[in-house]
Amino acid sequence: MRITAFLPIVVLFTVSLQAQVVVKDSVKTENDTTIVFSSEMDELIISKDKAFEEEQRKMRILERRVLKVYPYAKLAADNLVILNANMAKLKTEREKKKYFKIAENYLENEFGDRLKKFSRKDGQILIKLINRQTGKTTYALVKDLKSGWKAFWSNNTAKLFDLNMKDEYEPFTDLEDFYIESILIKAFNTNRLQKQNPAKPIDLAELAATWKERINQSKKSREERLAKEKAAASTNKND
Repeated sequence: MRITAFLPIVVLFTVSLQAQVVVKDSVKTENDTTIVFSSEMDELIISKDKAFEEEQRKMRILERRVLKVYPYAKLAADNLVILNANMAKLKTEREKKKYFKIAENYLENEFGDRLKKFSRKDGQILIKLINRQTGKTTYALVKDLKSGWKAFWSNNTAKLFDLNMKDEYEPFTDLEDFYIESILIKAFNTNRLQKQNPAKPIDLAELAATWKERINQSKKSREERLAKEKAAASTNKND
């Protein structure tokens, strides 16, 4: 199923009428932190255990999706500034509404076909990354520029496609978001993607340590469970 339900919303926040101008990334890379994070990620994700083979396959698929979707989320953050600046210059609600409609129609015609090819999962990741780049949910962004009812309706329509515009990017609590962040960091370091820091700073060392502790604890619990099962099986056998 394709994500046509919230297409105008995504188009609006991925490009603006001035989107032909390439915005240079002036954010400095914190090499030491990202290298440590990447090293921790290698340790956490890469495993020779066959039980992880399926997860590694899913990671490769996730990586392809992130590399595909991230540029649109970055444009959302870049052009949100431009859009807000242009809207601020307009004095009346009528002028703002007219400008918004012109921008929306132009952008949908210019970029709509590309976004229509996004899958449902692509849309879910895009919503998360828009939140990462702007600091706001897609729902909040729409509500800021349109009526609250329009945002509510758009959100409920998106839910029909398993898309919740109120979703937030939570790498400290959501494992997939943590994987997405690791994919982004590696892509930034290898210049596969143009870096843009998240709107809300993420302490990468803390993030890696948090998930390392959780994964180690999960591994420990699994080993303890297997040991108990083995002991119980041995006891039953002796009986």
